Amino acid sequence: MVLDGMELIAITVVIGLFFVMFKQFGVWEPLSLDESSDCELELSTVRHQPEGLEQLQAQTQFTRKELQSLYRGFKNECPSGLVDEETFKTIYSQFFPQGDATTYAHFLFNAFDMDRNGSIRFEDFVIGLSVLLRGSETEKLLWAFNLYDINKDGCITKEEMLAIMTSIYDMMGRYTSPSVRDDDPSEHVDKFFQKMDRNRDGVVTIDEFIETCQKDEDIMASIKLFENVI
Repeated sequence: MVLDGMELIAITVVIGLFFVMFKQFGVWEPLSLDESSDCELELSTVRHQPEGLEQLQAQTQFTRKELQSLYRGFKNECPSGLVDEETFKTIYSQFFPQGDATTYAHFLFNAFDMDRNGSIRFEDFVIGLSVLLRGSETEKLLWAFNLYDINKDGCITKEEMLAIMTSIYDMMGRYTSPSVRDDDPSEHVDKFFQKMDRNRDGVVTIDEFIETCQKDEDIMASIKLFENVI
């Protein structure tokens, strides 16, 4: 992997790694046509009962049958109906044995944990999946911005972006080409801010982030890579 244009990697890694989570939950398995379309999202011994199909259809771009298939995969991996942070980290770590995915998984987990209660519900999972796979360009960029805005104050600081970049370097490991130097994350943060921080006030706002990304052909192409995979 060539670590050029790290700001592009930081954008695309959001979608790519969530796609790994998607695969881990087995949601590629097609829904059998002979299964009843009236099957509801029910599980007798769960800690969390998900919202009804109609409500999730209204909140996502998925059909009823797609939601049923997604839930089947989700509950097979998470019988309790919830994914805690340690489980989330374990899933990602197995795909990056050469590095340490713990910190990046923590940031990504927080982006999905919409109500900040320390667990990801099926609703959180499927709403995020809908945005990343079938959302508009702006919706996807807003989701990515939310990941980088660690303290959720509406802007990205250099400290926040450095934490994200460092976690990506740690996750990818030291076996990259060209080799990664210790100062590379900081260098890429500087490049990110030179490009994104248009008024040079030391932070990147939502408007600056979206406007800059929308003018970058590579970034816009990258956020379309996993559209309509189901």
